Amino acid sequence: MQRLIDRNQTKKPLKVIQLHKKDHHQGTINLLKKQNRDAQQMVYSKYSPKMLGVCRQYIKDLQHAEEIMLNGFLKVFTKIDKFQSKGSFEGWIRRIMVNECISFLRLKKRLVFVDDDSFFTEEVNIKVQENNEDTSILQKLVDNLKEDIKVVFNLYVVEEYKHKEIAELLQITENASKLRYKKAKAILQEQYNNLNLKSYE
Repeated sequence: MQRLIDRNQTKKPLKVIQLHKKDHHQGTINLLKKQNRDAQQMVYSKYSPKMLGVCRQYIKDLQHAEEIMLNGFLKVFTKIDKFQSKGSFEGWIRRIMVNECISFLRLKKRLVFVDDDSFFTEEVNIKVQENNEDTSILQKLVDNLKEDIKVVFNLYVVEEYKHKEIAELLQITENASKLRYKKAKAILQEQYNNLNLKSYE
């Protein structure tokens, strides 16, 4: 995550979730394309903990997140021929998981976008201390965001999608994506500040 939150007006990022690095396991991928069960089990064992974390970014309920992750891996194994080996295999898996989460939210009618330009026009900088406790607090605050705002926030901050890409994925305008991101930052800043105030009472 490279975009989130300035600390004392610097550009040092707060890591909410570790992003994928480039990885190339062509031998394993070739076995997956042959529907090799051992290769499937190895890939699942290696990536499932992180992918469950990805799903949890979007889906608050752990049971639903696990179900979506399993559906995502089923798609990974059945659609493996679509992986072109031009980028990160983990990144490809991650995109599948994100798309599965968005599909789930749409199916449950939790993800509804209303055109509303009244969200925010000013920039908001969230200032937090960079430690594990604050990262955990931030994740809880993100969990409580309204679904449409949370999805945009996660796509922009965690997945590092551009607003144009988010707009295409969610079938909204680019401006609607930008406004929801600003709204999310403003809400998180206010809630985080309130938590800090309470801790000093």
